[in-house]
Amino acid sequence: MSEWSVAEPQKLTFDAPVGTVQVRIAGGTVNVVGVEEGPARLEVSDIEGPPLTVTQEGEVLTVGYEDLTWQGFTKLLDRSSWRRSAVVSLTVPADARVEVGAVGAGAVVSGIRGTTVVRGVTGDTALVGLSGPVQANTVSGNLEAQAVTGELRFASVSGDLTVIEGSGPSVRADSVSGSMIVDLDPDGPTDVHLTSVSGEIAIRLPHPADAEVEANTASGRISNAFEGLRVHGQWGAHKITGRLGAGTGRLRATTVSGAIALLRRPSAEDWQDTRPTDGPTDGPTDKKVL
Repeated sequence: MSEWSVAEPQKLTFDAPVGTVQVRIAGGTVNVVGVEEGPARLEVSDIEGPPLTVTQEGEVLTVGYEDLTWQGFTKLLDRSSWRRSAVVSLTVPADARVEVGAVGAGAVVSGIRGTTVVRGVTGDTALVGLSGPVQANTVSGNLEAQAVTGELRFASVSGDLTVIEGSGPSVRADSVSGSMIVDLDPDGPTDVHLTSVSGEIAIRLPHPADAEVEANTASGRISNAFEGLRVHGQWGAHKITGRLGAGTGRLRATTVSGAIALLRRPSAEDWQDTRPTDGPTDGPTDKKVL
C-alpha cells in the first residue's frame, strides 16, 4: 500500500492501475472526470484544516480524512467547531467505480462508465454523461443529472432532483419534501418510479411517448399535456392513468400533497417548425445606413 499526506496544494500521478476511487471530504468541492487513456491523477488546489490522506491499495484509490469513514462521515455535522475544506480534482479511468462522500461540499462526476455512488449531506451534486449505474443519497443536497444513460437511483429528505435528457433504462427517486423535475429522452423503454410526500413532481415525456402511466396525488394540483391519458377526480385525490404508444415503458409518480405535471417534450417536427427561415423579415437587420 502507498500512502501520502496532503497538507497543501499538490498534484499526484498514480502509475498503478485504478479500478475504484473513494473520496470522502467535508467542505469544498470534489470533481471526478473519467478519461479513456493515461494514469489516474489527483490535484488538490486548495485545502484548509487537517491534511487529506491519500492511499492506494491494489486498484483502490482513496482520498479523504483519517477520521472520516464511509460508515460515519455525517458525524462531522455534530462537531460544528471543526473547520476543514478541500478542493479536490481527480482524473480516473472511465471504467472505474466512483464513490463520493461529501459533507457540506459540492460534487461533480462526469464521463464515468462504471458504477457511481454519491452520499451527500448539504452539498449539491452534478452528474454529467454517466453511462453506468448511479446511486445517490442526500439529506438536503440537490442532485442534477444531465445526459445520464445508466440506471439512476435517488433518495433524499429535502433535496431536489433534476434530470435533463435522461435516457437510461430506469429512474427511481424517493423524497420527503424535495421536488422532482425529470426530462426524459429515452432510446427505448424506460421504467420511472417517483415518490414524494410534499414535493412537486414534473415529468416531461417525448412525443410520441411509449409508456403505461399512473400518477397520483392525494391533495395536490394535477396537469396533463397528453390527450391519450385520463384524469380522474375533481376534488381531493387526483389520478392520471392510461397508455401512450405501445405502453412498453412504465411511469409511476406518487405524492401526498405535492402537485404533479406531465409535460410534452417537443418532437423533431416541432423543433423544425420553430427554426428561423432564410430571407427578409419584418424585424430590424444588421445593415447599417450611412
